[in-house]
Amino acid sequence: MLVTLDGVTFGYDGVPNVQDVSFTIGEKERVGVVGGNGEGKTTLLRLILGELSPDAGTVTRKNGIRIGYLEQSGGFTSDSTVYGAMKEVFAEDEALLARKEEAERALGTATKEELPALSARIEALAKRIAARDSYHYEVRIKTVLGGMGFEGMYTQKVDTMSGGERTKLKLCRLLLEEPELLILDEPTNHLDIKTLFWLEDYLTGFKGALLVVSHDRYFLDRLTARTLELEHGRLTSFKGNYSKYKVLKDERYKEALRAYERQREEIEKLQDYVNRNIVRATTAKSALSRVNKLERMDVLERPVPPPEPPRFVFKTEERPYERVIDVPAFDLTADGKPLLKCASFTLMRGEKCALVGDNGTGKSTLLKFLLSGDPRVRLGRLVKPAYYDQENADLDPEARTLDAFWERAVGLSQTQARKILAQAGITAGDIDKKVRELSGGMRAKLALAVLETENGNVLVLDEPTNHLDLAAREALEEALKTYDGTILFVSHDRRFIEQIATSLYCIEDGALVYFKGSYADFLAAKRKVVPPPAEKTVKKAEGYRSKEERAREAQTRNRIREIETRLEALEAEEAALNEQLAADASDYGKVRRITEALANLHAESDALYAEYEKLI
Repeated sequence: MLVTLDGVTFGYDGVPNVQDVSFTIGEKERVGVVGGNGEGKTTLLRLILGELSPDAGTVTRKNGIRIGYLEQSGGFTSDSTVYGAMKEVFAEDEALLARKEEAERALGTATKEELPALSARIEALAKRIAARDSYHYEVRIKTVLGGMGFEGMYTQKVDTMSGGERTKLKLCRLLLEEPELLILDEPTNHLDIKTLFWLEDYLTGFKGALLVVSHDRYFLDRLTARTLELEHGRLTSFKGNYSKYKVLKDERYKEALRAYERQREEIEKLQDYVNRNIVRATTAKSALSRVNKLERMDVLERPVPPPEPPRFVFKTEERPYERVIDVPAFDLTADGKPLLKCASFTLMRGEKCALVGDNGTGKSTLLKFLLSGDPRVRLGRLVKPAYYDQENADLDPEARTLDAFWERAVGLSQTQARKILAQAGITAGDIDKKVRELSGGMRAKLALAVLETENGNVLVLDEPTNHLDLAAREALEEALKTYDGTILFVSHDRRFIEQIATSLYCIEDGALVYFKGSYADFLAAKRKVVPPPAEKTVKKAEGYRSKEERAREAQTRNRIREIETRLEALEAEEAALNEQLAADASDYGKVRRITEALANLHAESDALYAEYEKLI
């Protein structure tokens, strides 16, 4: 047991936020936490960490437990460099290696009497180093930093980086610290798809327990085996990942409703019998037995139905010509930085096209360029684009929520406006707030409600799922799947892309590559190094690897395996030499030969590790 909550209740200003919550997190467990915006997920994490004290109930943590916590906006602070900040995690490993090296140097000048103590010290240090895997700590640092997108940024000062980059660095540090319990609150917010896949792979091998709050369904499905749901302040535990939880929740509600209805039928029958027979002498005794049964019955409450999810409806007024957007040739730059060169872009009517690529490759810039009115961009006849901006910059932060919506939909009555906002999940309590007072999720729903009223036949969406909870994401998916217009969108939500996209444009190495097919087909093609179909290919498979490149990659993989095999052999040799050193500590000649062999072995290991780091 790592953490146990027993009957925990906590609230603000006397209003419970979580009520009578009980659960346990065991060693190496993988647990996901889900619930709507404002349901208390972050509050629950802070109770586990001890940052909040419960109003009732107890929180018990294992003595001496090491907990790592990534906040949603928990940027890492340090006056060191990126690499130096990560290296701080391994201060003890550096000290052990330095002490062992110092002891080995001392062997060269040690007297015969000093040799046994020195050899024993070296052996003890070698065991501790082996147990901690200290020789490989720099490889671990470079693996994590490279996987999280910091390759080439090792010497940059942490305090010069953006908030998103510092949050990613905090996650890097936690991965290297390897706590017993790793708590992640929306860890995927600042990650591109490539990094998401890497992080999932890395966390599958994580040795500790994992507690994750996330709106990324792929992430939850791959990494969790139990799901905790917070709804109306109550917590329910489901065995299985997110997809399994969805099935079990539906089944549990239906079974509870059936049990309630069966009991209501039984109560009505018993009460009817009592009403008809209680006054008859011949049946009064039988009626009284039914009265007693009714009094002893544990009456079930009608199960509360799941909260009504938001509902979005996107409609078109006119059907555009077949070629919706066409840009025969263009270059794209941002702040003087080249993003695309000699690119071309075509979007056909009815396509639902995802624009994918690593962070910083220019996806949002490309969307804005296509809508900029630049003469190189040809919009088809009757095309009416409608744009969703991930920053919601078009919403006046000082306006009342209802007014901010109404000024963009002036043809609606107040009743119609309120109805659309309510369907989007904007509550009566939020409708009179200023836009700046809304949560990120509520602002996103407001912007989507505005988008509904524009009746665009080409929807251009920049990260529409940001800040939306799972129910709202799934509602948006359903709306876009039934939408009969054209969609071009950017998203880091892989399930969202999978559900919507019928084609993709990929920004890769400064090229814009078109792929006809689903997101799953695209990933399969990338893995198999299959170029995209010739039909409507904008640039031939420049984003995919050539035969020569694949041959070089095969050679690299073979060399990596050779190095790993040799390093394992060297580690075995080192262990054997250390054993000999301990056994022959009194033989000065043997000690010198073993010490020289160890020095040669370490030199070869260092050279191999240097090559290995470049290859990976």
